[in-house]
Formats: sequence, C-alpha cells, structure tokens
Amino acid sequence: MAVIDKFLQNDRRALAKVISHVENRAEKYRDVLARLYPKSGKAYKIGFTGPPGAGKSSLVDIIADGYLKSGELTGIIAVDPSSPFTGGALLGDRIRMARLSNTGNAYIRSMATRGSGGGLASATKDVCVVLDAFGFDKILIETVGVGQVELDIVDTADTVVVILVPESGDTIQAMKAGLMEIADVFCLNKSDREGADRIASEIDMMVDVKRRMGDWAYPVVQTSALKGTGLEELRTQILAHQDFLKSTGKFERRRKRKLRVEIYQHLQELLLDEVKTRIGDFKLDEMVERIVSGQSDPFTEAERVVGKLF
Repeated sequence: MAVIDKFLQNDRRALAKVISHVENRAEKYRDVLARLYPKSGKAYKIGFTGPPGAGKSSLVDIIADGYLKSGELTGIIAVDPSSPFTGGALLGDRIRMARLSNTGNAYIRSMATRGSGGGLASATKDVCVVLDAFGFDKILIETVGVGQVELDIVDTADTVVVILVPESGDTIQAMKAGLMEIADVFCLNKSDREGADRIASEIDMMVDVKRRMGDWAYPVVQTSALKGTGLEELRTQILAHQDFLKSTGKFERRRKRKLRVEIYQHLQELLLDEVKTRIGDFKLDEMVERIVSGQSDPFTEAERVVGKLF
C-alpha cells in the first residue's frame, strides 16, 4: 500500500510499479484497481488501429506531441506482439517514441498481447484505469496491428481512429465487416503515395450508408506523417468527435455500454479462475478419455462441470 500512497502523490516510479502489478495479474491486483477506480473517469481515450505498416506509431507520436504542447498530460499504451522467448513486448514503442519519453507530461507503456487475439493486451483496459486515476488527460492506445480481428479497441477507446494506406485498396472490402465498422474517424496515411485520392473516395462511399443511418459524419482524413500534412485536420476531427459524443449524450451511453462489457469480462476471468481451481475435483483426464473413447463429448463434459459447480 506504500506504493499506492506514492502513486497518489504522482510518483512516476510508483505509477510504473502499479502498472506492472496490474499487467502481470499479481496478487490482489483487483484490490489495487478497486482502490484507484473512484479516481478515474476523467481521461479521454483515443484508439488507433489498422493493418501493420499503416504508420500508427508515427501518427500517435505526432498527435501526442500536439496534446503535450497544449499542456495536456498524455499517456500512451503501445500494444506489441509478444516475444516468443520472454513473453514481453516484441518491438517496444519506447524506442520509436524516444522524443516523447523525455517530455515530463508524457508516459509511454509498451504492452505485450500475451496471446490475446483482438489487437489489445487483456490488461489494457485496467492499465487505462491506472493512467486515468493518475491524472492523465488523454490516453492514446495503439493496437498491435493484426488486421480484421482487431476489434477490442471499440470497447476500450472513446474515439476510434482506423488508419489505412493507399495500398489498402485491395483489402478494404475484406475489412468492411471488421475494422471499417468500428471507426469514428478514418485516416488515410501516407497519402502522398499514388492512388490515395481514389482510395479515399472509395472509403468515403463505403461509409456513406453509416452517415445516413446516424448523425456523425465519419470523416475521411488524408495524412502524411512523413511530410506533416493533414495532421491538424486529424486532430480537429478527433476533437469534433469528442464534442459530438458529449453534446449528444452518447458519451455517457457509450461508457455505460462499455461498463456492461467490462463487468462480463471480469466475471469471465473470475469464473474461469474458479473452474480451474476446482476442476481437479472432476478429474479432467478422465473427461478427456471419455471423449476420446466416444463415450462423451466436450459439450456434455463442460455442462456437467457447470452443473456441479453451480
């Protein structure tokens, strides 16, 4: 608890220790989160997602720099693939964002996916709570870049920016049911490349149906992180979406929906831990043998376990 006290005094080392404790699911990590949770709820979370190579890290770096220059305390969670050897983050966005690391108002945390397949680490939401409780104004979340299944971000961020590149043209249709459905703002990065205007028009036509069904414009912004073009427009559209959510009451409704999802997720974790603790009572190996011999099946065995537990 001494670490928590230092955390509440805005000690950066204590912040790092608390994040590690939560990320590693260490003993009583839920108690730590429960103590910090009442102090959260003020930060605005912006998610950046899209296929690998779209320039997510470069854009996050530039957008974060703009917030920092305006005096906003900015936290960055960069989710990277897990190292097959250490289980830690493979790439380490601290290296790519070294310039921001030297800024007192910035905090960058690389997180490993640790087997999670939805683009985020399983503890990402909890780390957001920690950063929020510490007093960060903005939390930028960069997903791992795994493609169409990268949908966890919609249950974590308040505004989701989907980043594509001109070369995405052949895959946009495939992503339509995934990434294209979760975006609040579309960003066509590397728009100095050939074919950018055509792809931007295609995206614009695809989201036109969403525009007619709702009251948000779903803007398509062309940027070039390398040349520094379109970045102010991207910031403007992110802010416009934040204002839109708060002025229409959708901000609170979204957060309530996300809390419902979060409660279910914590229930799943707790119940699975309980099942794993008590599964020995039901002789798991014997269940496997019954299935292999054709006497049973996984569905029946699972229902039997649930029936005995509850």
